[in-house]
Amino acid sequence: MRYAWIANNKKHWPVSLACDMLGVSTSGFFENVRRKGADKTSKPGTNKRISNEALLAHIRAIHAEVKQEYGWPKMWKELVARGIRVGKERVRRMMHNNGIKARGKRKFVVTTDSKHSLPIAPNLLQRDFTASAPNQVWTGDITYIATDEGWLYLAVVLDLFSRQVVGWSMRPHMQSSLVTDALRMAWFRRSPEAGVIFHSDRGSQYCGHEFQAALAGYKMKSSMSRKGDCWDNAPTESFWGRLKVGRLYGRKFETRRQAMDEVMDWMTFYNHRRLHSTLGYVSPMQFEKSWHAAQQKKAA
Repeated sequence: MRYAWIANNKKHWPVSLACDMLGVSTSGFFENVRRKGADKTSKPGTNKRISNEALLAHIRAIHAEVKQEYGWPKMWKELVARGIRVGKERVRRMMHNNGIKARGKRKFVVTTDSKHSLPIAPNLLQRDFTASAPNQVWTGDITYIATDEGWLYLAVVLDLFSRQVVGWSMRPHMQSSLVTDALRMAWFRRSPEAGVIFHSDRGSQYCGHEFQAALAGYKMKSSMSRKGDCWDNAPTESFWGRLKVGRLYGRKFETRRQAMDEVMDWMTFYNHRRLHSTLGYVSPMQFEKSWHAAQQKKAA
């Protein structure tokens, strides 16, 4: 009944205000409209072309679901993946005309302590970020998130094959244990064979004895970017941009715990559901799942 009242009065009341007044979520309202539109288009004898109202409801529901992270190309791919037959130009025009867009890009500074006398590993990748199977090449990096309690530092390990986050660690400091714990998580979760290349920057955390000893213990090969060249670790830098623009920019966290919860929620979304253009617009988990299924089919 509340959704019906909002729909009947949206010419007189903004949808967001009406939802607040009636105690319902905006995304819930658009999801209700979307379902009604889907029901209408699925009835025998009805036009298969989705109406503008139903399409807009789908777009708004997805936009709310992904926290405003998709522009029109990913939105179109998401709609098609959900079985909604619509042209990409129509989606682009619909989003433009209704002011629906991805959150804007921002520049973020990531500090790297490379002023040390520790041994430096050679650059084994030379900006070749391709891998033909899981657990061939991993990359790692550190970033930081501001909270009222102080900085929260985040280290991740990405598998370059699927761009999946396979390990992470969050601490109130940037010591070697931060990156070592992320590596340890990745190793226990993936159980890789010997020979995995681990690529990072020249930060003291990655060059230090603790981390290098862990790599040696896991029989991994260390690879490092050239000094001050973020493009040598572009996939991880890109990952930071997606996280910060997609979820953290403009947010204020009172505690480190709040920031950690938000990061964990986004990384779960990223691994399981976020469409990745490098992977043909599927999520990292789906990409790897499809690869494993193909390998089993070949072996059968």
